[in-house]
Amino acid sequence: MVSVIDDEAWMREAIHLALHAEEEGEVPVGAILVLDNKRIAQGWNRPVLTHDPTAHAEIQVLQDAGKALGNYRLPEATLYVTLEPCTMCAGAMIHARIKRLVFGAYDPGTGTIESVDQIFDRPHHNHKVEYRGGVLQDECSGLLKSFFEKRRNK
Repeated sequence: MVSVIDDEAWMREAIHLALHAEEEGEVPVGAILVLDNKRIAQGWNRPVLTHDPTAHAEIQVLQDAGKALGNYRLPEATLYVTLEPCTMCAGAMIHARIKRLVFGAYDPGTGTIESVDQIFDRPHHNHKVEYRGGVLQDECSGLLKSFFEKRRNK
């Protein structure tokens, strides 16, 4: 069983990765995929830089983990991400069969785990992703608020 302390430690790593996104002018979202308490893949938002609307942190991490492990299915892995995932990312997690998602900030605009929708709780999916939201929520939300405040004041 993963402890709250482990979740917070991995989320701090994801926050650090989110800062890379901000340095590149991207919305500061970072993600890490962990298996057996080892980092398998990491990434951050890059859709603006790559001109790719699918280049969310979660998608990059799932792609890199699949390549690293030689399998697109990641059934025992936990994905840590600083922002509640959108529909695209949540769907990719279901298809990848990740075991668990841990996210930081809730997204009242597009978050589909708890905020706008509850996609993982729908009965028709053939895989259920366990999830935990609000881990280091204040820190994760603070990054996003600060980023958008700076953008508005330019």
